[in-house]
Amino acid sequence: MGAVYRARDLHFPNVVKWVAVKEMFNQANDPMIRNTIVRNFEREANLLATLDHSAIPRIYDYFTFNNRSYLILEFINGKDLEAKLSEGPISEEQLIQWAIELCDVLNFLHNHKPEPIIFRDMKPSNVMINQHGHIVLIDFGIAKPFQTGQKGTMIGTEGYSPPEQYRGEASPQTDIYALGATLHHLITRRDPRLEPPFSFGERPIRVLNPEVSPAFEAIILKALQYNPEDRFPSALAMKEALMAIGQGTKTSVSAVPEIILPSDEFAKPSWTFECEDEIRGSPSFHKGFVYVGSYDHNMYAINGTTGEFVWKYPTDGGIVSKPFIYDDNIYFGSEDNRLHVISQRSGRINWTYFAEGPIRSSPYIAEGHVFIGSDDGFIHAINTYNGRLAWKYEASSPVRSTPLVEHDFVYVGTENGDFYCLDFRGAVKWAFKAKRSITSSPIDFQGNIYFGSLDATLYALDGKTGWVIWRFKLGKGTISTPCLAGETIVIGCVDGNIYCIDTKTSKELWRFETEHQVTGSPILFRDSIYCGSVDGNLYCIDAQNGHLRWKMHTNGPITGTPVAGNNMIYIGSTDHTLYAIPA
Repeated sequence: MGAVYRARDLHFPNVVKWVAVKEMFNQANDPMIRNTIVRNFEREANLLATLDHSAIPRIYDYFTFNNRSYLILEFINGKDLEAKLSEGPISEEQLIQWAIELCDVLNFLHNHKPEPIIFRDMKPSNVMINQHGHIVLIDFGIAKPFQTGQKGTMIGTEGYSPPEQYRGEASPQTDIYALGATLHHLITRRDPRLEPPFSFGERPIRVLNPEVSPAFEAIILKALQYNPEDRFPSALAMKEALMAIGQGTKTSVSAVPEIILPSDEFAKPSWTFECEDEIRGSPSFHKGFVYVGSYDHNMYAINGTTGEFVWKYPTDGGIVSKPFIYDDNIYFGSEDNRLHVISQRSGRINWTYFAEGPIRSSPYIAEGHVFIGSDDGFIHAINTYNGRLAWKYEASSPVRSTPLVEHDFVYVGTENGDFYCLDFRGAVKWAFKAKRSITSSPIDFQGNIYFGSLDATLYALDGKTGWVIWRFKLGKGTISTPCLAGETIVIGCVDGNIYCIDTKTSKELWRFETEHQVTGSPILFRDSIYCGSVDGNLYCIDAQNGHLRWKMHTNGPITGTPVAGNNMIYIGSTDHTLYAIPA
C-alpha cells in the first residue's frame, strides 16, 4: 500500500534535518472508497497530532497529491524489533527493559484525554529501537479512540491480535495481549503468524528457551490469557509486574545477593579500574564497553564485564565532559579547548574542533550535528561528519550545561543564569532568566523543560513559549541534572538532599538525605534511583518511596553521574577509580 522514505527538511538550510515521509498509494477505483482511504489517512495524521510522548514519532505535516497521501514524521534512526531479532537472540534483561517502556507508552495511550486510544497493532515490526536504545512505537494506521461497548472493523495482525479483536472489539486489554504475543515471539523466536491463532499454550516458553526465568514467563502468559478479564487490568499493572522481577532477571552476573542487602550494609563492586587522576565527570556505556574521561587528560575505554583496559586517548587538558557515542565514534570536550571525535573501536582520532575556551559541557548529537557549550561563552553547532561549524550563538557567559535537542529546538543554560531556546539556525526562539547560574542540563517531559539553578530552584518551563509552569524551591542551589522517573522528577542539591517532585503538582513526594553536597546527577534504572554524593557514597534508593536499598563507599567525592548497562551501575570517583556495581 505504500512506502517510507528518509528525506531532508529544507526548511533548515544550515542543518541536516532528516524526516520520515510515509507515502500511501490510493489505487481504489470507486470514488467513495478512495475518499474513505484518504479520510482514514487524515485520521491517522490528526491522531498523531494529539500525541506528545517521547516514544511516539512527532508529526510535522500531511497532504494528499493526486492518488498518493503523505505523512511527514520524525525520523527514527534505528531498527525495528523484527530486524533486531534477525541479528540474534535478545536477552531477557534487555527485553524486560523494552517491555517496561512499551507499557509506559501504552499507559499513556490508554489514559489519553478526552478519549483513550487503543493501538490495535502491537507487533515487533511496529516497535523501533532508536539510536539511544529506547523504544519508539510506529504506525498508528489502525489505532482508534476507545468507546465502551462499541464494535469496529475486524482488523489487526493475525497471530498477535487477541480473540475479541477478531470480533471487532478492542479495549486496553487488546494491546496487553498483543504485547504478550510480541514478547513471546521475541523470547522464543517462534513467529505467531505461522502458528494457529491463540495457541501460545502449546508453545511453552521455558521449553523453547530454558534461559527464561519463571517470573518473566508468568507475566507473558498472564498477558496472553484468552479472556480479557484474566489479563493484567492495565498496562501500568503489567509494568509494575515487570519492574518487580527486574532485579531477579537471570543474567551472567554472579553477585546477585548484593542486590538484596539490608539498608545499613555497603554494596561491593564487581571490579574497579584506576586512572592516574580524578574522575570528575560521568561515564558512558555502549555495546559492552565503558568510556570515561579523567583529569589525567585521558579518555579511557574499559571492558564493561571484566574491567580490563582496552585503550586510552590522550588530550591536552582535563576531561569532565561525558562522552556521547554516535555512529561508532566518541564525542567529548576537554579543557584543552577542543571537541574530540575518536573511533569507538580503536581510540584513534577522526577530527577535532577548536573552541576559544575550555569545553566542560557534554555534547548532544541530533540531526547530523553536535551541539555543545564552551567557556568561551558560545553554543556551537558542528557537523558530525566533517567537523565544520554550522553556527554558533553568543551566550555571553560560559556554557557548561549540556544542550538538549527536542521539538526542533535546542535548549541550554549558561553560567550567568540565562536559559535559551534556539532554533536550528541558531536564532533565539525565547529566553528565560534565572537569578544565578544554570549548570544543570535540561530534560524534556511531555513538552515541558526541566532544569535546576544555583538560585535554589527547580524550574518547569513550557518548551514552546518559555512560560514558567511551576517553580520548586530547593534547600540550596543545584548543578545536578534532573532525572525523570515515571511522572516524577528526581534531582540532587547542594544541601545534601536528593528530592523527588511530582511533575504535575510540583509537590515534594520524598527526599533522601546524604552526608554532604549532591553535585552529581541521579539516574533511574528499573525501579531504583542511583546517585552519588560528595560524601563519597553511591546510593541506591527506592524510586517509589525514597528508602535506601544500599550504598557503596569510595575514597573520594563523587561529582559525576552514574550510568547503567550490562546489569551494572558504573560510577567514577575523585579517588581516581571507576567502579562497577551489580544493579
